Amino acid sequence: MSKLEIRDLHVSVNTDEGAKPILHGVDLTISSGETHAIMGPNGSGKSTLAYSLAGHPKYEITSGSVLLDGEDVLEMTVDERARAGLFLAMQYPVEVPGVSVSNFLRTAKTAVDGEAPKIRTWMKDLKGAMAELKMDEAFINRNVNEGFSGGEKKRHEILQMELLKPKMAILDETDSGLDVDALRIVSEGINHAKATSNPGVLLITHYTRILRYVKPDFVHVFVDGKIAEEGGPELADKLEAEGYESYVGTKAA
Repeated sequence: MSKLEIRDLHVSVNTDEGAKPILHGVDLTISSGETHAIMGPNGSGKSTLAYSLAGHPKYEITSGSVLLDGEDVLEMTVDERARAGLFLAMQYPVEVPGVSVSNFLRTAKTAVDGEAPKIRTWMKDLKGAMAELKMDEAFINRNVNEGFSGGEKKRHEILQMELLKPKMAILDETDSGLDVDALRIVSEGINHAKATSNPGVLLITHYTRILRYVKPDFVHVFVDGKIAEEGGPELADKLEAEGYESYVGTKAA
């Protein structure tokens, strides 16, 4: 059983005008097997939280703590965080010309596990995971995200989650830009990864539609860089019906 503990996290982003505070004291605990949905309007700091946890250099932690199984995440480099079990599925996955999907994934798996997977077992696992996500095996030899559609890029992110088996998966607006069919397939991939390796999941989204497929245990409303309200799945239904207007300008609960 793993646990990610975020305590009183304050984060600033470096801009041309200087440091701009974005997060104003975030408290959140995620355990293995739990799915936490973070919902909120544009500019509320949801993605800042995701990238801060992953170690993006653009974001400066000004105070607070982040522990993964008691270990100080903020003292870790980006690669150390990945090896410790943190995974980030990006909202805008980048293209990596000249690096095949197969080489990228096997190199990542080797780095995370500390040893290279056996080729025969690896190819079986890779093809099986691709089949779950309805990805053509031809993608194995294509360059990472190069020429991929938006839906294909998001499937590739979840393919990484399936194969790397992180302790904690941060999914930053994985549903953005997906049509109904792609959303269903990606959601099924998330659910399969949850069922096979039991990670904690932090699911960041604007909309409730992905929550119809990936059922959250907890829903957190994010406004002005902090959590304004927390509840169960019923809170997502309230947000769908009423929107975020009532939370704007409220204090953290």
